[in-house]
Amino acid sequence: MAKKPAATGNTSPKSGNGEEMPNFGRALADHLTYTVGKDHFTATPRDWFFALAHTTRDQLTERWMETMRRYYRADAKRIYYLSMEFLIGRTLTNSLLNMGHFDECSKAMHNAGNDLEAIYDAEPDAALGNGGLGRLAACFLDSMATLGLPSYGYGIRYEYGMFNQHIEKGRQVEHPDNWLRYGNPWEFPRPEVLYPVKFHGRVVEYLGEHGSMRHHWVDTEEIMAMAYDTPIPGYGGKSVNNMRLWSAKASRDFNLKYFNEGNYIKAVEDKNQSENLSKVLYPDDTTKMGRELRLKQQYFFVSASLQDMLYRFNKAHNNFDELPDKVAFQLNDTHPSIAIPELMRVLMDLYHLDWERAWDITVRTFSYTNHTLMPEALETWPVSLFENILPRHLQIIYEINHRFLTEVGHKHPGDIELLKRISIIDEENGRRVRMAHLAIVGSHQVNGVAKIHTELMRQTIFKDFDRLYPGKIINVTNGITPRRWLNQANPALAKLITEYIGDGWLTTDLTQLSKLVPLAADKGFLEKFRAVKQVNKEKLAGVILHKLGIKINTNSLFDVQIKRIHEYKRQLLNLLHVITLYNRIRANPAIDQVARTVIFSGKAAPGYVQAKLIIKLINDVADTVNNDPAIGDRLKVVFIPNYDVTTATEIVPAADISEQISTAGTEASGTGNMKLTLNGALTIGTLDGANIEIHDEVGADNIFIFGLTTTGVAELQNKGYNPWDYYHANGELRQVLDMIGSGYFSPDDPARFQPIVKALTQDGDRFLLLADYADYVACQEKVETLYREPVEWARKAILNVAGMGKFSSDRAIGEYAEKIWGVKSVLSPES
Repeated sequence: MAKKPAATGNTSPKSGNGEEMPNFGRALADHLTYTVGKDHFTATPRDWFFALAHTTRDQLTERWMETMRRYYRADAKRIYYLSMEFLIGRTLTNSLLNMGHFDECSKAMHNAGNDLEAIYDAEPDAALGNGGLGRLAACFLDSMATLGLPSYGYGIRYEYGMFNQHIEKGRQVEHPDNWLRYGNPWEFPRPEVLYPVKFHGRVVEYLGEHGSMRHHWVDTEEIMAMAYDTPIPGYGGKSVNNMRLWSAKASRDFNLKYFNEGNYIKAVEDKNQSENLSKVLYPDDTTKMGRELRLKQQYFFVSASLQDMLYRFNKAHNNFDELPDKVAFQLNDTHPSIAIPELMRVLMDLYHLDWERAWDITVRTFSYTNHTLMPEALETWPVSLFENILPRHLQIIYEINHRFLTEVGHKHPGDIELLKRISIIDEENGRRVRMAHLAIVGSHQVNGVAKIHTELMRQTIFKDFDRLYPGKIINVTNGITPRRWLNQANPALAKLITEYIGDGWLTTDLTQLSKLVPLAADKGFLEKFRAVKQVNKEKLAGVILHKLGIKINTNSLFDVQIKRIHEYKRQLLNLLHVITLYNRIRANPAIDQVARTVIFSGKAAPGYVQAKLIIKLINDVADTVNNDPAIGDRLKVVFIPNYDVTTATEIVPAADISEQISTAGTEASGTGNMKLTLNGALTIGTLDGANIEIHDEVGADNIFIFGLTTTGVAELQNKGYNPWDYYHANGELRQVLDMIGSGYFSPDDPARFQPIVKALTQDGDRFLLLADYADYVACQEKVETLYREPVEWARKAILNVAGMGKFSSDRAIGEYAEKIWGVKSVLSPES
């Protein structure tokens, strides 16, 4: 159920340029009649949503067009943010709040006798992303617009997104996420913005005018990329930027020859195969067909985006040497890194620049953000697949690699092992293209997303590159937008904060939250803060009861772990603790234990068998715990299905404790930790990712830290980690693992969870759950001790909110603009 945001910040009934709005109610009624084709008597909540969305879009469009004209007049350098994901969630409330129209809209809807929550709930989450990568990109678009930075977000218009997660008999079952079933009122189709994207074929060499070798990519298959534009409003509505997504269209819709022969399926086969490219986010790459589709997706949106950028650039400029001064391409992870050889191909093969000039332009135009430290997560592609799908690009990658290795070889003669480690082509694992290496070599700047992440990049996986390119790898710690994750997600808390310190924190200075520090000792503020949290917990309890039929104790400690299901994120460690608490209550029913509700939510990749088994274990444990009369409401376990942005905004404001328990050195940054802390949750976590910086900002006394550090992890692994030592030494741990392995939670299939126990014991416990278990359980006891003191807990929670000023995406984008892109704001005169 959606929340009705409070009237906070710029919510007066004014348009973005400060002029009085036209009558909102009249415009809404007109759209209901003329756009939707309904009247007040027959309109459903979905009809009202579409009328309201179109009314809001009208308000956005004028400022959007003026923003684009302003950028053109300034001949401004533009940012092109390339990302496979943009997890923007729902748009209506966010747009109304950012444009300052929420109050007027609420009044108009109330006057029409409408149920606002039902209307907001009629909007589906845009299925354009999966997790943190896509949500970060969405926060960055919000901040770029708020700061008035000329920018485009480029991605794919997925028809079905990743998947809609259902839980059936405790197991994840994937269903199509048909979010476009009823249409998307926010987008503008651009059938005139259509670019050909080529695949397969062969490369022909010929001599150019001056005897230089030229290349022509011929006999290709062609798919068309059609643009769909979505306006992205910044806070206050002064600037509205563009997110342009590409949809695959067949170059030929219909084969009349096959149709006339009676082969109706074959007549549309080519069209269907072509348009599969933009159907689904991250097709399962455990199959050859899935891998081919994923690589094609990456090249598809990159090629279309570069063609679009060059069209825009060439309208005002005729010298490609100016390109790096007018264009900044940001690669959000390795997925778009094929853009580097693509720009080289275009400059050399189509515009006939020589290699040196094209390479200089390319490197100065691109920058790359790395989001992972795990070698297996660094994307690689078989050379054979590249050769089949993108033969010209493979030639260019070979040449980039040859020139790069030659240069390094001259500086480090005889160091063959160095050349093997840094080569873009991995010759020892079946000949694969290392996309992260390509992105580093082809970019002028590379950044990590948290201090510890960047340090580890320099010390481990990219150590050689840091030595070869001193200063190339820098840090820009991630951030989140407070507009979405506080003002919209938690309107009651936003209103309370604004009441006491003003609304400056909402614009571009989240550091103003530090004004809350003295209020942590203010009795009146403390009571109001606690009341807001309690109401949010009651709302979430209502959602859980409605969706899952589970009644939870709203006075219990809400213990929350919401993120993608992955072994390194260690949902299993959390579950080991849950079973430990269960055993303690069973062994001693009179035990004085703080009531706790443990809430999980997250999706597992469809091909990730172990992660899906973890989901099943969570649900089987929940079934046992929740139905044991000896436990009652002292312990509940809840798995909320289909985690998305809307689900996050329901859970985050209600959380008491935030589980950020990845193995030290595995999480690049995390942004869920920031969202939960901003909303007044205390963190229990390892010194990993952005947890370290949160620890530094909120203070060591206001966060629960446990477990091995990155140094401790390395030392333990170097001396030889044996998980059996921990199993035999800790009776509670041994009991928990034996219960899982023996079928205590799966009596219908006693061997069901043996693969999990095997992974934690005889297979080596890769992510060191057993090594951290005892310290984690002890740290959870400290959590319980503090929770028994509600006023002190609230004081520390307020200090956590007050310390979150650093973690704004506005700050992060400001650093990108200054350190990497060299782009300045182009603000409206009234700004």
